[in-house]
Amino acid sequence: MRLTVSRLETPLGEVTLASTPVGLVGLAFENRVDSLWRFLKGRFGSIEPAGGEDPARAELRAYFDGAIGALEKIRTDSGGTEFQCRVWAALRRIAGGRTLSYSELARSIEQPTGFRAVATANATNPVAIVIPCHRVIHADGSISGYGGGVDRKKWLLRHEADNLPFVLGATIDVAPKSLSKEL
Repeated sequence: MRLTVSRLETPLGEVTLASTPVGLVGLAFENRVDSLWRFLKGRFGSIEPAGGEDPARAELRAYFDGAIGALEKIRTDSGGTEFQCRVWAALRRIAGGRTLSYSELARSIEQPTGFRAVATANATNPVAIVIPCHRVIHADGSISGYGGGVDRKKWLLRHEADNLPFVLGATIDVAPKSLSKEL
């Protein structure tokens, strides 16, 4: 499989992006690139990296510049099992600046007792940031379990909360009160 592979410097360090013509198949922080390649080789077999500008780069730059909604414009082709795809699709429905608990995410896909399976699917997400697994936290508001590192997860959540658009007359509950002490 021929993949467009590129790198992007972000405030959180370098990320590697891999895409097919269908969409982004992988995005990983520098400490997770080896895991990404193992996943992609398992999915596609032989991989031939190709240069070029990944279409997702511009939208990711916009996201890091504060346009949180830019992630929604990025097409993904994440692969995965049927269950993983359901979890990953639900993750994409969590609005920027918002969070869900693992149990709330499990209920959203009609698997109310499946929070552990949801956590596992979350942890195997091959398209970090764009499939926003960082928006899932514990029911008590505590933050843990992010492949890119908890500090990056906290940064992403704060970045999103700080860049929500102002809407006159709207009430936005960004996260549980206990989350604010973590950030």
